[in-house]
Amino acid sequence: MRAVVFAYSNVGDRCLRVLQAGGVDVALVVTHRDHPGEKLWFARVADTADELGIPRLYGDDPQDPALAEAVAAAKPDVIFSFYFRSMLPASLLSLAPGGAYNMHGSLLPKFRGRAPTNWAVLHGATETGATLHLMVDKPDAGDIVDQQAVPILPRDDARQVFDKVCVAAEITLWRVLPALIAGRPPRRANPLADGSYYGGRKPEDGRIHWDRPAVEIDRLVRAVAPPYPGAFVEIDGRRLIVARARPWVDAPLPHDTTPGLRLIDGEPAAICGDGQALRVLEVIEHGEPLDAEALRALCAGAAR
Repeated sequence: MRAVVFAYSNVGDRCLRVLQAGGVDVALVVTHRDHPGEKLWFARVADTADELGIPRLYGDDPQDPALAEAVAAAKPDVIFSFYFRSMLPASLLSLAPGGAYNMHGSLLPKFRGRAPTNWAVLHGATETGATLHLMVDKPDAGDIVDQQAVPILPRDDARQVFDKVCVAAEITLWRVLPALIAGRPPRRANPLADGSYYGGRKPEDGRIHWDRPAVEIDRLVRAVAPPYPGAFVEIDGRRLIVARARPWVDAPLPHDTTPGLRLIDGEPAAICGDGQALRVLEVIEHGEPLDAEALRALCAGAAR
């Protein structure tokens, strides 16, 4: 089987390695350029392709005619997309007579769309996973080929869940690869009406509103914790990322339960809109965590 692979990030790295280990002839890898200013905490698929000796190019514009020419020249039987950031147009998908397959980071049809791991944590899901599905002209809407579930534990943050999703993607692709190579991939319906769709997240979506319930704020902190942009507050012109927090059951609440940061029994904390408290374990400013003294001073000053 000859393939062209569109790939990015850790899922792209691992799935590309699975294809090579499984004997697939990867004729071309298409990946993204590094985004200026983005913290690269994930694997670079460009480096993976170079390591494996696979030709690669950057394809930030899927509509570029030159990209279509390069894919056509590679003569793929199939096309794969592994966490590529852009939808592939029908003009590209049609270049693979054996079909085009995408690896999505959720248990479809749940959490279709962008940032599925972050949305799953934000909504309190207890499991997610990876799904290989056929690509069609709607996002994450094609028939399901295979999928693998992983648990989301109560204190998992999005990076921990994403690492599990990477393993789930690797398992899924490895398990179904023989059937794909044989040209007999399994297929079952992807019932979109039973699922959900979410758009991309912006840094502003991480703003903490202390008048919200504690469980909601806790999920937000974990859903966008670094290396993602982080849940943040602004105090006296300072943007501060609340990187780690946890519910404080039976906290000795003060008489004044106005929502916001404060000290409770001398410990950094926050009171939320439902009168419940969170322990504030780590706050980051300008990329560096505040030390214990600075964190206590921040919480004490915020309550004044």
